[in-house]
Amino acid sequence: MAPPESDGDSDARRSATPGSGERVLMVDDEPDLRNLFLFNFREAGFEPEAVGTAAEAFAAVARARPAVVVLDLMLPDLPGTEVCRRMREDPELADVAIVMLTARGDEYDRILGFEVGADDYVVKPFSVRELVLRIRALLRRLGERAVARRRSGAEAAGERHVWRTLEVDAARHRVYLEGKELGLRPLEYKLLTTLLDNPERTFTRKALLEEVWGTSGDLNTRTVDTHVRRLRERLGPCGELVETVHSVGYRLRRP
Repeated sequence: MAPPESDGDSDARRSATPGSGERVLMVDDEPDLRNLFLFNFREAGFEPEAVGTAAEAFAAVARARPAVVVLDLMLPDLPGTEVCRRMREDPELADVAIVMLTARGDEYDRILGFEVGADDYVVKPFSVRELVLRIRALLRRLGERAVARRRSGAEAAGERHVWRTLEVDAARHRVYLEGKELGLRPLEYKLLTTLLDNPERTFTRKALLEEVWGTSGDLNTRTVDTHVRRLRERLGPCGELVETVHSVGYRLRRP
């Protein structure tokens, strides 16, 4: 792998606002990159930690939950996608942001990363400045969403969406199917409630990328199709709640 662009090192320190104190964990098997990350992110005001294997990553996360995990796609003991998948299956890590690092910029790698639950990706070689700014933007976006969820929860106290045997408790952000709670991932929950909150609206795939993923970039819209398919599978007999509008996108099916 080519080394990160050196011109970003000092820029990262100049452009970042120190004092955030957020814990950021890097998982990458290249010692030079880990050292570069530790130095620059400490200077940028973060609380960084860097490990070289998936096993060390799981131990670090169990010891102290980070705000962000910067996760390489290629690790010596487990693929980064598998690490991401396992973290996303842990409800205790639901609010942890994951940024995938990949040496390839292929669309397939980007889609795969988002499908297993990554929030963003960065292609190697990258500048430290870019990584700092991307993580700051991601944390800001997730923070804004958390505030919005709390506000909507306060406004919707006691509000419940019911569709056949599916029930969504908007105040507590819980979903039940036939009386049993579904442990939906944050993106799955956001996708479901976006449709439930807009019962008359047909969303294009690009519109869902903006509403649910918070991005208007060039991520292929097949990512939306993949998440809709998985959401339907999780909803079981109520999966038909999400209706396909051919050549357009998706909408909430009326009972």
